[in-house]
Amino acid sequence: MVSEMRNTAAQLDHRRKCPVCGVAIGENLGDHIRGVHGEEVFRNAVLKAKEGGMPDPDIGTIFGITFKQLEEIITDAYGINISVLKKPKRVKYWGPRKFREETTTVWSFKQRGDWATHDGRYRGNWSPYIPRNVIIKYSRPGDVVLDYFVGGGTTAVEAKLLGRRCIARDINPAAIGLTRENLNFDSKPLLENLRVYEPEVSVGDARDLSDIPDGSVDLICAHPPYAGIINYSSKVEGDLSKLKIEDFLFEMGKVARESYRVLRPGGKCAILIGDTRKHKQVVPIGFRTIRVFLDAGFVLKELVIKRQHNCKTTGFWYERSVKYNFLLLAHEYLPIFEKPEQEKLGAHYCSEGDVTSYKSNVRKMNGESRENLETTTVWILPQDKMDEEIKRNLIGRLLISDSHYLEIIFDDVNEKIDAKTNFSPPLVYVSFPKKLGQEGVNSYLRAVKKIAVEASTFLAAEGFLVIDTRDIRINGLVFPMGVTILEQISPLSEFEIKEIVIVTPDSRENSLKTSMGNQNLEIVHRYLLIFTLKMGKR
Repeated sequence: MVSEMRNTAAQLDHRRKCPVCGVAIGENLGDHIRGVHGEEVFRNAVLKAKEGGMPDPDIGTIFGITFKQLEEIITDAYGINISVLKKPKRVKYWGPRKFREETTTVWSFKQRGDWATHDGRYRGNWSPYIPRNVIIKYSRPGDVVLDYFVGGGTTAVEAKLLGRRCIARDINPAAIGLTRENLNFDSKPLLENLRVYEPEVSVGDARDLSDIPDGSVDLICAHPPYAGIINYSSKVEGDLSKLKIEDFLFEMGKVARESYRVLRPGGKCAILIGDTRKHKQVVPIGFRTIRVFLDAGFVLKELVIKRQHNCKTTGFWYERSVKYNFLLLAHEYLPIFEKPEQEKLGAHYCSEGDVTSYKSNVRKMNGESRENLETTTVWILPQDKMDEEIKRNLIGRLLISDSHYLEIIFDDVNEKIDAKTNFSPPLVYVSFPKKLGQEGVNSYLRAVKKIAVEASTFLAAEGFLVIDTRDIRINGLVFPMGVTILEQISPLSEFEIKEIVIVTPDSRENSLKTSMGNQNLEIVHRYLLIFTLKMGKR
């Protein structure tokens, strides 16, 4: 009976046999099993189909359940959210082939990595290339690496392979079991004279690290759950993945403060975090989590953009993305925080300077092509045509008919937007100053906020305000311009954030210019913060 369930939906030709009683059923096999044999039998049938290797879409079609419901059934049964119900494969090789350390702020791994015992069955786990890069760049052999959201053990495996001591924690006992399973290997040191340390693995709560002494950790490398996006357990009390966004951020504040306490001065804390979407509007969990850690006392050493490669950008999803005007989330943030050697105030980044001035130009659409528009939140554009392509995509997506729009250019001319009273543009695009140093940051931020306030008085109803900005490095640290501008404009009742787009050049030429010995990553990305004027605000 079960073997028949391993066939695809097409092969079954709309006739399905109940795996319990053998009766041929039409389209409602799931309803039949539930109604005749009960919920427990139904769930066991789903699990047997999954264990037998049936693809998730076929399970959904045959049993009449959503992907979310399938995840819940697996998580309830196994105590952990895993995609493949099988033991780890036999190890074929111990390290990534042709590994090259990342040197820019955009990290992209088309293959997630399958060396040692790494596999992708723990849903939402990160590519082992991420902890490998972080561990190599920000720790030394014998250093202590802490991962308090260890999940399936990716960080712990990498720490063991790279000769670091590791403290691996997770609040879910089933995740700890999976981590131990993945750590059950004997490996020779990858480098001569490199000692292998067995990680210390235990159940624990990232919000309470009281058994770890102050300043005893060299590096934190963790991938926390994203509030309400993926449930990582079914009955584990304290699982942050079950919380609403505000509650999640409050609890992450506890994690940040404990992280700060256990790190040594100068130690680094790398956290991978992403955004979500609600009602076609982006919910910036990533930026808000970065602020939580900065408020705990950290400074920002780097802000890396991690590209995702599982976003469909053609056919069905392309049409829906353009028709309903939303982008597929294709990036996550990897901030590298640092515990300062000495206590510093948050204002250490920048000083006061001359007020940045700007001018406005009315631009008219000139038959810009609406073909091959970007459909994800990562736009990889030709370096020599980047500004042109940014505007073409913005116009193609945000303007539904030929129209004028307003472009704000920072200049040495004046500080007032020259907007005629009878002109209500549907789009205001704010460019980034060509030269912006430490002394101009505060005045730039004041100018951007002033532009937003002024734009709210003349933008067309439900019009768009787009801020083109980028992070800058000051005294070896990163000033998170995207985070700061979002915080400035979001409190304005007239606007809400619709999209956060990452723009980066399509060539690796920039990365090749960066020396591997350089302590800092080359900043090669910029942001488009797309705000909408709320309904009723005109």
